[in-house]
Amino acid sequence: MTQVEIGRGKSGRRGYALDEIGIVPSRRTRDPEEVSISWQIDAYRFDLPVVVSPMDSVVSPKTAIEIGRLGGLAVLDLEGLWTRYEDPSSLLSEVAELRGEAATKRLQEIYAAPISDELIGRRIEEIRSAGVTTAARLSPQRTAQHYKAVIDAGADIFVIRGTTVSAEHVSGRAEPLNLKQFIYELDVPVIVGGCATYTAALHLMRTGAAGVLVGFGGGSGHTTRTVLGVAVPMATAIGDVAAARRDYLDESGGRYVHVIADGGMTSSGDIAKAIACGSDAVMVGSPLARAAEAPGRGHHWGSEAHHGELPRGARVEVGTIGTMAQILHGPSSVADGSMNLMGALRRTMATAGYSDLKEFQRVEVVVAPHTH
Repeated sequence: MTQVEIGRGKSGRRGYALDEIGIVPSRRTRDPEEVSISWQIDAYRFDLPVVVSPMDSVVSPKTAIEIGRLGGLAVLDLEGLWTRYEDPSSLLSEVAELRGEAATKRLQEIYAAPISDELIGRRIEEIRSAGVTTAARLSPQRTAQHYKAVIDAGADIFVIRGTTVSAEHVSGRAEPLNLKQFIYELDVPVIVGGCATYTAALHLMRTGAAGVLVGFGGGSGHTTRTVLGVAVPMATAIGDVAAARRDYLDESGGRYVHVIADGGMTSSGDIAKAIACGSDAVMVGSPLARAAEAPGRGHHWGSEAHHGELPRGARVEVGTIGTMAQILHGPSSVADGSMNLMGALRRTMATAGYSDLKEFQRVEVVVAPHTH
């Protein structure tokens, strides 16, 4: 990719965001009803290529079960309110009422309560007993401390998710998590991320991960770019990580690692473009935070919003537009891409002439700057 001169002493690659990319239809079209959007990772098959973000505003044990029944996979945040409090209902109501800057300070106080291994086990068991695939998330910093409770409770998929996760974390203060050794010793598939470059993704794939998250784990409620200056446009990041997947497939003699786009999926068009750029599935948060069943009651926030020392997220008001079933499967009563996300994906694939997700990754795309 062409290097752009930023100044005489600095140059950088031109990156592209999803809203700068357009999907090009091919010479033939298909019936949307004949398009398959099913996705399989390890032994687990899903009707939808949708992983719901481990955020308290979206995923509770109850909504995780509902999303599983609708064909997707929800990830419960094991560092959230459900593993710190016996019944966080009143706190979720309080968070929804908070205003302005007071919200961040109060979130920090609420999330300062200790995480209970017993509650971790109980929440996972609650989801498992409903007969849906169970996924749970820990940050790299807390994985070593709590992973045993996750495995003992019988989680099907383990997600290690942070703003940026590397295979080689250097620290003089604490023993870093050795991802390769850790993943090798586990009996469950591990999804790890985020990352946004070819090299970082290749290193994560070599740890034995079943899937890699692309991005920095946040969209609408995320301020990582403002606070840390860290940002990689999503279309470029997905394309780079998809190239790492291809090269690792050759290097490993056929081991396929799934690429999951994480962050910035606000509309059905974003989901289609993320897959067109090379992702196998998408991780979404804010679209489902707008569901009537969502624990955030029309508000949305991620774990970055209550970081004890340097918050990098905000609690944002997203409103409520319909049920989870309507948001995923329709019918839609609006024309902004916020409802019937999966129906829209099927129609995009049909319009472009592709019958399944793997084929659709090969669709032609163009750079088409977004205009309002």
